[in-house]
Amino acid sequence: MTKTAAQAATTARLALVGDRSPNVASHTRVPLLLDALAERERLVLDAYWIPSQDAVADDAVHGFDAVWVLPGSPYRSEAGVLSVIRTARKEGIPFLGTCGGFQHALLEYAREVCGLSRVAHAENDPDADDFLIEPLACSLVGHEAVVRVESGSLAQSVIGSERTVERYFCAYGPSRHLDTLRAHGLRFSGHDEDGHVRIAELPGHPFFLATLFQPELSGDGSRPHPIVRALARAAVEHAARRVSTRA
Repeated sequence: MTKTAAQAATTARLALVGDRSPNVASHTRVPLLLDALAERERLVLDAYWIPSQDAVADDAVHGFDAVWVLPGSPYRSEAGVLSVIRTARKEGIPFLGTCGGFQHALLEYAREVCGLSRVAHAENDPDADDFLIEPLACSLVGHEAVVRVESGSLAQSVIGSERTVERYFCAYGPSRHLDTLRAHGLRFSGHDEDGHVRIAELPGHPFFLATLFQPELSGDGSRPHPIVRALARAAVEHAARRVSTRA
């Protein structure tokens, strides 16, 4: 990334989890966002890609200040993606999941917290009996749509509005068991105009946010979306705490 005066700030280590590909728009956008965060916001992130197959290791994201599970599903290793989400959730590491990352954040929570061990993602396991994530009635691939954000939520504080228009590239979303996820503490803080879930967050966690839309694709990359900026701030704060603890 570009070296700037921002290097004087605390540098945070960011784990980018996914199967990196030049054919996935969000993957190619990341370097632009990292440069913009450093130059415009003085938020310096030292980013490392972790392929989903490598993410299976228990220590895959230990020592990182934030985890971002990026789009690009189906991932080569569903287990790897679920493992890093579980680590971030349980260890209080700032987390962002976008598109496929959103879907798998819900899947991890349903299985590990709600006890719904048999729920599946239809893209990963089309022959399963119980889908948490299933094909959308109307594919959102290439679409922009309104998201209504709940007042008082993390999402609302980050976005700064209760209404936003966001970009999607997705054909799968959550459907069943949403009441069970809510009952076990997950908050659905953003919905489309038909009431379908588009944002999830975890109250009590330092920063745990997941969106079915892709904030990384907002604009041309020179002005990172507020959600991306918020993840960067949370990562830098996590890094500062880590450094002060060691001192």
